[in-house]
Amino acid sequence: MTSDPDRVFAHALLETIRLHEVVRTTSRDAIARASFAIADAIARDGKVLVFGNGGSAADAQHLAAELVGRFLGERRALPAIALTTDTSILTAVANDYGYDRVFARQLEALARRGDVAVGISTSGRSANVIAAFEAARERGVTTIALTGGDGGPAGAMADIHVNVPGQSTPRVQEVHRTLLHIICEILDLQIAGAPAPV
Repeated sequence: MTSDPDRVFAHALLETIRLHEVVRTTSRDAIARASFAIADAIARDGKVLVFGNGGSAADAQHLAAELVGRFLGERRALPAIALTTDTSILTAVANDYGYDRVFARQLEALARRGDVAVGISTSGRSANVIAAFEAARERGVTTIALTGGDGGPAGAMADIHVNVPGQSTPRVQEVHRTLLHIICEILDLQIAGAPAPV
């Protein structure tokens, strides 16, 4: 008889494999558009502003780290800021304006026309991500949403929507990380001309 840990193990892997297969056919164009939008912004001296809550905050920091540091090979540092890292800003804005404004306020301070804002929300319904997209739109900033489920309002309002149509937050986040790595790999090729991995 299969133990509970065995069932959890098998189910988790099968579900994340299934969602990877889904996005392989549904997200290719959106990933290409997102990658080109970021590369174009960087080529024009723009920057990438990334944000999300909880596990998505960790993914935002992960993306910024890959861009500022390096991904597959040596290239110049790419301008990216995770809006999830400065606890003084986050707590001051949350205290003074409400948590819904923690990313929008930072975009008001930092975003310029030609930048890219990447909002990550597994539900697509995070009020602070939606408010950030509204602030980005007012400043002529291209918006990219990574979402789960049906994409929610964040997906609907973004210029580029990358959707992982799953209902399980952990499984959606696992696919988000794969897609973010793919974006980084495409950027390496576009910006540095790095050879594709064998």
